[in-house]
Amino acid sequence: MLFLYLAFTGVESYSRPMQIPDDQPVAKADSIEKIVLQKDIIDVIKSLRKKHRQDSVKVDTILKTGKVLFSIVPAFGYTLTSGLIGSINVNSAFYSSDPHKTRISSITANFIYTQYKQITVPLQASIWTRDNDLNILTDWRYFKYPQDTYGLGPNSELNNASKIDYKHIRLHQIVLKKVTESFYAGVGYFYDYRWNILQEDSNADVLKYGLDPKSRSAGPVATLVYDSRTNSINPEKGFYTSVQYRSSLKKLKSTSNWNSVIVDIRKYFNLPQGSRNTLAFWNYNWLIVSGKAPYLDLPSTGWDPATAMGRGYIQGRFRSPKLLYFETEYRMSLTRNGLIGAVVFGNAQSVSNWPSNNFTKVAPGGGVGLRIKVNKKSRANVAIDYGFGMKGSRGLFVNLGEVF
Repeated sequence: MLFLYLAFTGVESYSRPMQIPDDQPVAKADSIEKIVLQKDIIDVIKSLRKKHRQDSVKVDTILKTGKVLFSIVPAFGYTLTSGLIGSINVNSAFYSSDPHKTRISSITANFIYTQYKQITVPLQASIWTRDNDLNILTDWRYFKYPQDTYGLGPNSELNNASKIDYKHIRLHQIVLKKVTESFYAGVGYFYDYRWNILQEDSNADVLKYGLDPKSRSAGPVATLVYDSRTNSINPEKGFYTSVQYRSSLKKLKSTSNWNSVIVDIRKYFNLPQGSRNTLAFWNYNWLIVSGKAPYLDLPSTGWDPATAMGRGYIQGRFRSPKLLYFETEYRMSLTRNGLIGAVVFGNAQSVSNWPSNNFTKVAPGGGVGLRIKVNKKSRANVAIDYGFGMKGSRGLFVNLGEVF
């Protein structure tokens, strides 16, 4: 398996004073000369070109107010499920005001094309206004996405795979308003439209549940969020939880009336305290609570907003009206300058039996990964993970930014 990464950083500067945000710790030292400068891919490229000069007293891990930092990462690779992959991953990070009072904002865009003619173009953003008064969340995507589906419930088998091809537009928008320092409440609108849905092979569950040539899900969303993280790109500590209630309504041109609840809980510990290592926990519960959602809107492995859930399994491997998920990961620095890191992770998922909706089986997974710093100021990493699941399930998973 071959992967190649290149990264470029651009900075747009303003005449705002430099300040050290709370989420950008520096190594403890008796004097500033002992501080270990952090490095990213740009520093490596510059040093190879012999144009990079190190300053022993300059602390360069600080993102100034008003500056926008760009990371551009072309990636090329190969996996068993998608063949050859080519992608361009673009991430920007910035503070809209005083870093002591405002969380870091980020915008991420990708273009992904695979040997099996899968196309994905996502645009995702988390924008924080002054003093964290509003958090504007955007998730817009286009998919041209032939993929396998394996039926419903925890007993589906790999040899029951049925090829499905479709096009999909996703427009998800939420605006959160600060209630207290870390608590937010908001509303939004979710729109999912799939068309040209074709099933090449027969699968008993798909035929019984129903799969129309097109489907539309549209309606309001209510969200409650508690977030004490200071950096959502690569959290070192803090707590995050959200509860989201979604309604899809026929009167808004949805295919059917249905409602879902998603509960997302994440906790981060700096361990050992004062280091750059993190122990992280993630619990994600995705439930259709009433009505009948279109088949491709059902909870499914790897179809969370970050398409990160279930490392070790093919995307879409398990699908059902109810899904429970738990993961833990330990993230560690391998070099003092922060350029190279590693992770070890384990996860477990359970989908309900269908149509009974009770839980009887758990699918465990786990693996290891490598982290390469592409932007030391926002702490954005390229994440390269190899995961294992049951019955020989395995795969390579690549992401710009941490999985959760």
